[in-house]
Amino acid sequence: MLGLILVTLAGVIAIAWIATGPLRARKRRQALSAITFPAPWRAILKRRVAAYGRLPDHLQQELRRKILIFLGEKQFIGCNGFVITDEVRLTIAAQACLLLLNRQTDFYPDLRQILVYPNAFYVERSEKDAAGVVWERHALLAGESWSQGQVLLSWHDIEEDCAHPHDGYNVILHEFAHQLDQEDGQIDGAPALPSKERYQRWSRIMQQEYDALCTAAARGDATLFDYYGATEPAEFFAVITEVFFTRANDFSQQHHALYQELAAYYRLDPAVWN
Repeated sequence: MLGLILVTLAGVIAIAWIATGPLRARKRRQALSAITFPAPWRAILKRRVAAYGRLPDHLQQELRRKILIFLGEKQFIGCNGFVITDEVRLTIAAQACLLLLNRQTDFYPDLRQILVYPNAFYVERSEKDAAGVVWERHALLAGESWSQGQVLLSWHDIEEDCAHPHDGYNVILHEFAHQLDQEDGQIDGAPALPSKERYQRWSRIMQQEYDALCTAAARGDATLFDYYGATEPAEFFAVITEVFFTRANDFSQQHHALYQELAAYYRLDPAVWN
């Protein structure tokens, strides 16, 4: 009898723990966001994250609060001898949280760890050719987003992006866009949207622009977007997210309908930031 009571009690406690999860998460995040943001951390943001200095004051404040929550919930791991410092954590967290501004968010709920390598790193790839033969190969990458709860990044490439913030490339934005894309359970270039009508509009505009990029890539025509975005719709979403935050004026002028679609999703208009 005692054993049955203990098992029943354990079940009740487990159910209560699960049921109160959102409340506990909200309280934890409120506590984290109330922490005073250290002055040296602000200096890192100004030095490393060009977008931070262009944000209106209220978005700077919101970004700092989101960074505190992100740092309190995600684990950073140095790989191949790389040492994680405040500069590394702040540089990555700030740009990851840039994608979350102005929106209700669960802070990349599937993400647990950010693995940082000193340089580009190799990962194993399995590919099947037209004959059905599976080939194993090593791919050299600057970043990768995994559905198992990890984002992998090269610090060397991050530093290059920080040194050239308006060239249309940003590995952090790219990989965290993939994390947003997969929040609805699919990595297909369409993140979670609020209505059927929004999905229909998103699909129509994205398909038009994706097809145009594929055509430009096949012809070798000049384009604002990197040809890598023509690989598949998921990569297209990640590539245009990079350009949205790093070359907003060019994006808005050359691909206005697409820009407006991203602006509606992110609830931001980087083209108006000073």
